[in-house]
Amino acid sequence: MTIVVERMYYPNGTNGSLFINDKMVCYTIELPWKENKPRNSCIPEGCYTLKKRSSQKFGEHFLITNVPNRSMILIHPANHAKTELQGCIAPVTKLTGEGRGELSRKAFTNFKTLVNDKLDRDQKVILMIKSKQHDNY
Repeated sequence: MTIVVERMYYPNGTNGSLFINDKMVCYTIELPWKENKPRNSCIPEGCYTLKKRSSQKFGEHFLITNVPNRSMILIHPANHAKTELQGCIAPVTKLTGEGRGELSRKAFTNFKTLVNDKLDRDQKVILMIKSKQHDNY
């Protein structure tokens, strides 16, 4: 399964749309792009593999593997990138501003169900992150 996040970059955060099989599942929020600086920047565009992970802080969530010069990049619930994320990606139901959203737990639960369905059957899950292309009018 391939998950695609199409990003829009802003000074105070990065907003995205997350697609599975060409169907939009939710929005995403991240920190702004700051040259891949750990704990201060969203991760570079590219293709990554998702793995299941669990911790006391986030419960069940996902680890994004093989991020250049970064470690412990996760997908977990959060509604405000600047105060709740350190390079991770958070699914949200609704975007409310640059790097801000609402109802993240609801979006994450739906996302987790879709991804776990594949991982539980030992299928590889790829995360492709790219810029949203604008149409020229």
